[in-house]
Amino acid sequence: MRESRDENRVTGADAEGPGQSRGREPATFEHDALSHQVIGAAIEVHRVLGPGFGESVYEAALCVELTARSVPYVSQHPFDLNYRGVVVGSGRMDLLVSDTLIVELKSVDAVSPVHVAQLLSYLRATGFRTGLLINFNEAVLKNGIRRLSL
Repeated sequence: MRESRDENRVTGADAEGPGQSRGREPATFEHDALSHQVIGAAIEVHRVLGPGFGESVYEAALCVELTARSVPYVSQHPFDLNYRGVVVGSGRMDLLVSDTLIVELKSVDAVSPVHVAQLLSYLRATGFRTGLLINFNEAVLKNGIRRLSL
């Protein structure tokens, strides 16, 4: 069953941290258009490679495709984890696209709740509002795509 965008919308408290305000704007048409561009690039990667490879292969191929489409991104983008205003650790998101959209890639038999929680945690920790969870290990890629917004 296909989920609607509203079913993916999550509300709740955001993590506070210095330099995090740029991602706090509500999801907009710009996010929709950017998500559409990334999904189109991911579909092309999946069309060419198919399922069955490791996550790193799909990440490298998606970077090639985003570059070919002139979509700016940073691969393995680091971020700080703050607790009560103190940096207590760090994380790395697979891709940060156009300095606004987090993209987490998977190549697993099934996306589990912990994969969704990971992306939501990244959104809360960074202050960004929108993310894509893409599982390339699907016969039809659209069945492996989830768009999440805070």
